Amino acid sequence: MVKSYRGVQETPPKVENQNLQIKHFMSKNVITFKEDQTVDEVVQTLVKRNISGAPVVNQAGQLCGVISEGDCLKEFVSGKYTNSLSKSGQVRDFMTTVVETMDPEIDIFEAADTFLKRRVRRFPVVKDGKLLGQLSQRDVMRAIQNLKNETW
Repeated sequence: MVKSYRGVQETPPKVENQNLQIKHFMSKNVITFKEDQTVDEVVQTLVKRNISGAPVVNQAGQLCGVISEGDCLKEFVSGKYTNSLSKSGQVRDFMTTVVETMDPEIDIFEAADTFLKRRVRRFPVVKDGKLLGQLSQRDVMRAIQNLKNETW
């Protein structure tokens, strides 16, 4: 007969896995614009909300592009040549249409790496062409700050 001298052993605490997909950290209530809005409307919203840009979506909520402060400045500079400060151009004429996006299922570490490689401040999060939200560098920092060391 073999006796154990190890005594009573504690079972290790069950470690729950954290959700590390960006869909859990992205901003979901994103300010968006429509293609037929004027640049003046965009400028007013950007200044009022203290943001530097926003996604442009169609009626079905699909991402069409992004409009930024820089895009709006293009409209104002074009007025310099006619000696009139124009702000009535439409978003569709000034927005960026080639937009890099992120899938909601990728993990927060892949997103952080993409931010470093691409040197952008935010990415629209899109699934099947539809805008679900937006992930910013600050969202990633907030997520990493709240991670538990044992579970990733």
